[in-house]
Amino acid sequence: MALDGMLQMLSGIKVIDMTQFVAGPTASRILAEVGADVIKVELAPFGDRSRVQGVKPKQPEEGAAPHSTYFFQHNHSKRGIALDFKNPKARDILKRLIEQADVLVENFSPGVMARAGLAYEDLKKINPRLVMCSISFAGQSGPLSGKPGYDYIGQAYAGVTGMIGEPDGSPAMVTMAIGDVSTGVSAAMAIAVALFHRERTGEGQHVESTLLDTYFHMHEASIPRVSMLGDKYTQQRTGSQHPDGGPTGIFKCGDGQYITLMSLAHQWPQLIKALDMPELLDDARFATASMRRKNNGLLKDILEGWLASVGSRAACLAKLEEQRIPSAPVLNLNEVIALEHLNERGTVRTAVDPLLGSFKIPGMPTRFSAWKGTGQLSAARLGEHNTEVLKELGLSPGEISELHEQKVFVKDASLRNAV
Repeated sequence: MALDGMLQMLSGIKVIDMTQFVAGPTASRILAEVGADVIKVELAPFGDRSRVQGVKPKQPEEGAAPHSTYFFQHNHSKRGIALDFKNPKARDILKRLIEQADVLVENFSPGVMARAGLAYEDLKKINPRLVMCSISFAGQSGPLSGKPGYDYIGQAYAGVTGMIGEPDGSPAMVTMAIGDVSTGVSAAMAIAVALFHRERTGEGQHVESTLLDTYFHMHEASIPRVSMLGDKYTQQRTGSQHPDGGPTGIFKCGDGQYITLMSLAHQWPQLIKALDMPELLDDARFATASMRRKNNGLLKDILEGWLASVGSRAACLAKLEEQRIPSAPVLNLNEVIALEHLNERGTVRTAVDPLLGSFKIPGMPTRFSAWKGTGQLSAARLGEHNTEVLKELGLSPGEISELHEQKVFVKDASLRNAV
């Protein structure tokens, strides 16, 4: 597919997307945005369960399948078909699609694809060049492989939840699907690497991306420390302050608003200069990074006292930025969506949907000099591209009608009269 005379980077790559919710759809959506032909396979009768999440049309069409901003965000730029996965005819057609595909992405529970005759060992016999990506909670093997799990379950198992919260309170969760989205990004990366390998060798392969592995991979410093110190190290929840001190954390300004400040060891003199407190340089309690970590609570009090004296959040940030101290306002999402920087770069972008209207969604997290992004975004209604995809497989209009009549393939009520 070309856009403004520019060849899309994955043009010619066909992806069969048998995923739902967030992680799997994120992986296939990234591939779709850079030019792959992604065919999203939804299962009858409901389709992707995320269709009922997020904001839905104010006046939904009677009898129509759900459509929502949540589904749109994770599934735009794809074509969509819907079928009865339990029907042998549907599985036969799926195999024909997979036989012609470059990539298959699935996030069923481990074992489901094998029971349907769609395990990688089965599929590579009909398509040796296939790159199959399985996305799951904990992997295709191991003691936890059969456990159902979503993002927040992964947070807990990976030790993330136990790190968050006030010292005298309960653990807390990050209430956004960081693990799901990151698992989707890692899956897209793995697929791209496997495609590159295939171009060199002609061989497809089976790759995995799991929520638990992804969350564990996010620990940037804790794992070696705990491993080496063992029982000598006790993990402590530190609320709004980073356990390594600095000071690094969230601090209240004189106007009641909050900032995040991060001062690394080499920036301590700069922070003292910003505070205009030269006496801190000779204070033994803060002489080293380890001493500052030990006296983190006292540092927080000193810093918040200074912030209160300065006054407004804007004034506090200005003084810190004079000394190039990494700092930021703690923004709400309305403020974030309005940021000029994010809008100028396309990180915040506008989607327009016939049923949902106009709304903002995130842009791609990466930039390419040879690719300037997609144009108008759209997300398929349930079964919207059944006829189109089946025609491409060589089925006749009569055969396609019969598949719909037998409910082997299904489509949104509003599309049933469409050719």
